[in-house]
Amino acid sequence: MTICHAIILGIVEGITEFLPISSTGHLILVSDLLRIVKSDFLSSFEIGIQLGAILSVVVLYVRRNTFRINILKPLVIAFLPAVFFGILFYNLIKIYLLNNPSVVLWSLLIGGVAIIIFELFYKEKAGSVDQIDRIGNKQALTIGLFQCLAMIPGVSRAAATIIGGLTIGLKRKAIVEFSFLLAIPTMLAATGLDLVKTSINFSVNEWTQLCVGFAVSFVVALAAIKFLLKFIQNHSFITFGIYRIIVALLFWLIILK
Repeated sequence: MTICHAIILGIVEGITEFLPISSTGHLILVSDLLRIVKSDFLSSFEIGIQLGAILSVVVLYVRRNTFRINILKPLVIAFLPAVFFGILFYNLIKIYLLNNPSVVLWSLLIGGVAIIIFELFYKEKAGSVDQIDRIGNKQALTIGLFQCLAMIPGVSRAAATIIGGLTIGLKRKAIVEFSFLLAIPTMLAATGLDLVKTSINFSVNEWTQLCVGFAVSFVVALAAIKFLLKFIQNHSFITFGIYRIIVALLFWLIILK
């Protein structure tokens, strides 16, 4: 792996983290396309640079005082399922699912079809929750359980939480913003667990690559968040569903031919 690879993967992470297209899935596929040798560091790198994207949420929401103290409880409740299942299935996920292009492609394909079907039949309910500080405990727990589906590479944490929130009666903007904020504790925990499990045995060169990927993903994610917030005002997620299907089919031809 080189610095150039770190920059490319940082760009991919920044663009895809908050869009319903799976950042982890794209990182795995692009790494395979670039013929980067699979290793424990690559798996940790792909998890670690997500913190760069998450930092962009902190900058945009916390610093602008749009983060309100009364949303901490639903965030904690929504975060708990990821803690439980993440610890329970950590070894299974890292050994058998991460860096597995076949799993990613199937997840992208099935997820794309699911998004399109959902959007075609979805109708916003009267009285849907329009503010993140009005999300109830049961709703938060349900969103957290949906988020756990994203432990399968290619599913997309953003897609799982957003569709989950829409299903239980949240307005599109509210669940998108809640999904952004929920990413903060979720990815901090995922990265922390991974660093502890790997004993942080990185070389100086590997730390450099990780820092570069982190910085690039942070800058690119700032733009991606602003794009998505504008996009959802007048569009459904059908476009992303179609994109997922196309990417899955193209990579099937390129990688698994």
